Amino acid sequence: MESTPASGPRRRFITLLITVLLLGITESMIGPYLVLFGAERLRLSALEIGVFVSLTAISGMATSVWLGRRYDHRPGRWPAVLAASLAGTGYLLLLATPPYPLLLLIGVVFLGAGSAVFPQLFALAKSHADGVAARPGGGTPVLRSAWSLAWAIGPLAGGALLAGPGYSGVLAATACGFCLVVVAVLRVDVRPPVAARPAEASRDRPLTSRAVALSIAGFTLFHVAMFSGAVVLPLYVTEVLHSSPGGVGWMFSVCAAAEIPAALALLLAPDRWRQRMILIGMGLMFAYFALVAAFTGIVALVIVHIARGVAIAVVGALGISHIQDLLPTAPGRATTLFANSATAGSLVSGIAAGGISHALGYRAALLVCAVLSALAWLLFLLTQRRAPVETNNSITEPASPR
Repeated sequence: MESTPASGPRRRFITLLITVLLLGITESMIGPYLVLFGAERLRLSALEIGVFVSLTAISGMATSVWLGRRYDHRPGRWPAVLAASLAGTGYLLLLATPPYPLLLLIGVVFLGAGSAVFPQLFALAKSHADGVAARPGGGTPVLRSAWSLAWAIGPLAGGALLAGPGYSGVLAATACGFCLVVVAVLRVDVRPPVAARPAEASRDRPLTSRAVALSIAGFTLFHVAMFSGAVVLPLYVTEVLHSSPGGVGWMFSVCAAAEIPAALALLLAPDRWRQRMILIGMGLMFAYFALVAAFTGIVALVIVHIARGVAIAVVGALGISHIQDLLPTAPGRATTLFANSATAGSLVSGIAAGGISHALGYRAALLVCAVLSALAWLLFLLTQRRAPVETNNSITEPASPR
């Protein structure tokens, strides 16, 4: 029996949803424990681990940019398949407990490629899907909620494997997870990309446009604040407030739980509210840091993490759609730009959080994170004003003579 016209798009989107869930579980299963693997199994120093993590992250950013450009020239599944295959191979190679020089090579050549899978999946959802996923921003909140759900599952699965088979089990499961991602991507029924409408093409901007630059700068500052706060918070709670580490666990659990309904609720928001919602999300992150620095009760700190979860969900889901709208004919590069803003924020956060905490104290570091969130809000407000100007200029430019 032949499928109805609506069943193809629905099946395609569900396959992408499952793929994002698999990728999220796979990455979150190894993410919290990779540093511990380096310290306990490979006997690396803190400096050696820092160099390895930084080089892997920089390699991931470069690979994401390259594959994003390749995707825009020739849209399809192969960039995601290549990136996931390289990452899976890299984690298999770690099972041999390589010496440090070889470990760095594995991180740069293989593991870094894993960072490119996430933006590739969202680029596929933007340009190859239709129905719910093709509506501007329509599918992104659903995919983002699957990512949040995965990060609630993956660390628990990784911890269970670590308690059983140990690091070998975690690495082998991660490699298998990337293999499943490859299989899932290959099952995505890729159709010819949805062509950009003339109105969309007229809104396309160069990567050097001020609206794009301001947006990426704002998202990068947002992620620097977010990741820096995650570094400072456990130390603030345990060393300043003298509370137990279990309270920190509750805070991050509440945050992750709040992300899922917040992302799904974005489906109800009209597209014209998107930039306003991003400003609200950045404002919530500012309020979160200000309240965390002011409160001393653990219950209050746990509750205020709802604001953090909503902020992450809103900016994470609508931020991708916002950059894709600025670059409607380049979904690969657009999604990569947003993903790399998060990677850059993660890279800077460790040094920033550690340095500020050492110099000024943990509460001051949280207040600095609040200031960074406010600056991110201001930059995005400038983006909101700049984007219509660039659009009007591109529309009013005289057409070239035929």
